[in-house]
Amino acid sequence: MTDAVEYIQSPLCQHYTADGLTVSIDIYRTEDSNWILEIVDADNNSTVWEDHFETDAEALDEALDALKQEGIHAFVGTFG
Repeated sequence: MTDAVEYIQSPLCQHYTADGLTVSIDIYRTEDSNWILEIVDADNNSTVWEDHFETDAEALDEALDALKQEGIHAFVGTFG
């Protein structure tokens, strides 16, 4: 028997567009965890932060800072 994990999605999730590219900023948690930050591109490639955040607002701030500092191209494309 498998127990399905239910995720709580933040209302702060949003799309971010720059240089003609768009990514999704996904912020979610389980009932027992802090907030998880993930940026997903149009091809479903994702970047997930190892550190979790106390609040969803902190996670959003981190995402926006990273996108502005590193540029959207750092979060788009095939990784590996």
